[in-house]
Amino acid sequence: MKRILPGLLLFMICAAQAQNRDADLLPRAINCLAAKGFLPPSKSAQSTFGYLLDEKSYPGKETLYIVDYANPSSLDGSVFTIFVTKQDRHPDFDIQNNARFVLSSGGTDGVSFVNPPLGGTWTQKHLVSAIQAIEKQPRFTSSINSQPTVDSLDGCRSYSDLPIKRSRK
Repeated sequence: MKRILPGLLLFMICAAQAQNRDADLLPRAINCLAAKGFLPPSKSAQSTFGYLLDEKSYPGKETLYIVDYANPSSLDGSVFTIFVTKQDRHPDFDIQNNARFVLSSGGTDGVSFVNPPLGGTWTQKHLVSAIQAIEKQPRFTSSINSQPTVDSLDGCRSYSDLPIKRSRK
């Protein structure tokens, strides 16, 4: 018993740290999505989200999949693929894909895309897998910052960002 207790304690500490990191990661990523204009205006002050943090879909990259549900009991919403990197203890977000979907019996494994993602079948399969995993987890309610601060734009990129034109001298 004395040998098991330190290992169990270490496991619990690591699990608590991972949960704290995830709890901080989701609101920052949501603010990034709002700052880049990916989240539609909402009539309510709060929106419902689900997420999955994945390190297998894109080897060597930490990927955050976020679902923004149309309403708390909805079967439709938007899904986003965001690559997460660490910079000075704060995560940087790189929004790489998005798509509108509906959960239905007619789609691929119960998911139909209203606006398909870029990247074809391979990307769709990964998004379907992520949506299915997110559906098995609790949903979270969060307020969206409608007026993004400069901080929410720091470390927030998107595939739709315009390239910076450099002048030649």
